[in-house]
Amino acid sequence: MSSQSDAQKMLYKRLELPSTSDAIHKVEALIEEIAQDLDVKEDVYGNIMVAVTEAVNNSIIHGNKQDESKKVFVDIAMRHPYRLTIQVTDEGPGFNPESLPDPTAPENIENIGGRGVFLMRHLSDELSFHDDGKTAQMIFNI
Repeated sequence: MSSQSDAQKMLYKRLELPSTSDAIHKVEALIEEIAQDLDVKEDVYGNIMVAVTEAVNNSIIHGNKQDESKKVFVDIAMRHPYRLTIQVTDEGPGFNPESLPDPTAPENIENIGGRGVFLMRHLSDELSFHDDGKTAQMIFNI
C-alpha cells in the first residue's frame, strides 16, 4: 500500500474555534495543509475551501450569533479512500435547511439569504444536515 493511502485512512483532524471572524484563517490554513498532504487537485481544493469557509461563517454568524463564548467545531476525516468528510458544528439553536429560499429564484436574486448553503450544496459532492441543522456534513471526492 502506498503512503498516501495510509495517510488517507488515518486522517482525522479537529478544530475548535471561537465564534469570531478571525477563526476563518485557522480553517483556511488547515484545509491548505490537508490539501497538500493529500495532493488534492486545484479545482477540488477550491471547492473545499469555499464550501467549508461558508459553513464555518454560517455557524459563526447565524448559528452562534457571533457569541464568542460559543464554539464552532470542524471535523475532517478520510473515512473512505478518496472521500474527504468535513463536518462543521455550532452550538446554536439549529435551523431547517429546507426552509431556506432558493437564491436562484427570480424573486430572491436580490436577497443574500441562503447563498452559503446553496454554494455548499453545489461545491461538495454530498451535503447533509444533522442535529436539527447544527451540523453540516460535506463529502468531497478527491
